[in-house]
Amino acid sequence: MSDLFVKICGLRTVHDVDVAVAAGADAVGFVFAPGSPRTIGAAEARELAARVPGGVLTVGVFRGQSVEKVRRLTEESGVRGVQLHGDEPAAHYAELRAPGRTLLRATAEHVGRCGEYGEDLLLIDAPDPGSGKPWNWGSAEFRAPAGRWLLAGGLNPGNVREAVEATRAWGVDVSSGVERERGVKDPGLIRAFIEAARGSSHG
Repeated sequence: MSDLFVKICGLRTVHDVDVAVAAGADAVGFVFAPGSPRTIGAAEARELAARVPGGVLTVGVFRGQSVEKVRRLTEESGVRGVQLHGDEPAAHYAELRAPGRTLLRATAEHVGRCGEYGEDLLLIDAPDPGSGKPWNWGSAEFRAPAGRWLLAGGLNPGNVREAVEATRAWGVDVSSGVERERGVKDPGLIRAFIEAARGSSHG
C-alpha cells in the first residue's frame, strides 16, 4: 500500500463519507467555517464522523473562528482533528492541543517546515484558496516545506499524479476537485482521485 496520505475534504453526506473511506482515504474533512457551500453543523458532522473507522482521521475545518467556538464544535461533532485555515496565531494551536487530537495548519504562505506553529500536519494551499487554481509546481516560486505536509488547491484526478511527482508531497488534500458541482461530491471522482494519487507515490 502506498504511503501517500490522502485527505478528502468538504464531505456532507453519508454516501460521500462511505465512498471516501472505502476508496482508501486516510482522512475526511468536515467544514465548520461559515460561508462555504460545504459547511455543515456539529450534529450532522457527528453522525458522519461516527461512521468512520478508527484508522481514518476525521477533521473539522475552521477559518477565523474563536478558540472557544473551535473547541465547542470539535467536542460536539466528535472529530479527532482540527484544521485552522486562516491567520490564527501559534497560541491557538497550543490552546487547542488535547490528548488524541491532531492539529492541522493550512496556509498559502511559504513555510520552512511542518510544526512551526505546533501543528502535527501542515497543509499548503494554493495562493488563491478555493479558486480551484493550483500552484505552478515546477516554478521557483513553489518551495516544498520539510516534514509532514499536504499539497492542496486545484488538485483533481487529472493532475494529482503530476503534482505529487513534482513536489514530493507527503500527502494531498482535495475538495472542489472531486465535485460535480459546487459543494456536491462525485463518488466516481473521489475514487479516481485516490487511485491516481496513490499511483503517483514512489515511497
